[in-house]
Amino acid sequence: MYRNFFKRLLDIIASFILLVFLLFPFMIIGIIIRAKLGGPVFFKQRRPGKNNRIFHMYKFRTMTNERDENGNLLPDKDRLTKLGKFLRKSSIDELPQIINILIGDMSFIGPRPKLIKDVIFMKNDECLIRQAVRPGISGWAQIHGRNESTWYQVLERDIYYVKHVSFFLDVKIFFKTIGVILSQKGINTPGAATHFLYADVLLNDKKITKEEHKRLNAEAIEIEKDLNKVYVFGNKTKFSKDQLKKEPKIKKDKS
Repeated sequence: MYRNFFKRLLDIIASFILLVFLLFPFMIIGIIIRAKLGGPVFFKQRRPGKNNRIFHMYKFRTMTNERDENGNLLPDKDRLTKLGKFLRKSSIDELPQIINILIGDMSFIGPRPKLIKDVIFMKNDECLIRQAVRPGISGWAQIHGRNESTWYQVLERDIYYVKHVSFFLDVKIFFKTIGVILSQKGINTPGAATHFLYADVLLNDKKITKEEHKRLNAEAIEIEKDLNKVYVFGNKTKFSKDQLKKEPKIKKDKS
């Protein structure tokens, strides 16, 4: 009952109240970003959500659009400004996702929405379980290492959350998230400005071939062009939309 009804009801009420109270701070933050980084103020990106339906995830912009002489964007670390670092450390850049929560794309608590080019490399069992709930602003993985965790640890913790989702677990994650934000630990992946791509990790660990890496990355680019469609990422097993809409029945671990 909580997972399918009350969780969504709480999300709607809380996100509406927060948006009302944060309207003025949003305007101030937007003015600062516009002055320091230029437009647009918001960064939006297509991400796979519940049941693999793709949506636009919103964040405050933290990087410039600087490009090299060939017109290619500079590496993330070169485009991340002091303002952007502050917005990330304080997690202020995540606040526009409250809009995603209100319209039903996301929840306050759930697995973080990953890139299409990350999800496409997940195995079917990992993907269908992980994507069975709405993605969240914070989740079980975020209070256990955040970006310092390996990809394998993040996936394991995301699946753990889906198997054990409850009101009390969400409350626990919510309060621990406040502590994580205040401590500012695990914001960046060691040695990188942003988290490594799952595809690159798998390739480096020799779990996929270079051919698979190239083929699936190409498919991810094609998927990004088709908004509001349902996909099964991983291998090419076909599922109907009705099957995807049904959340898998998951037994709780005894441990």
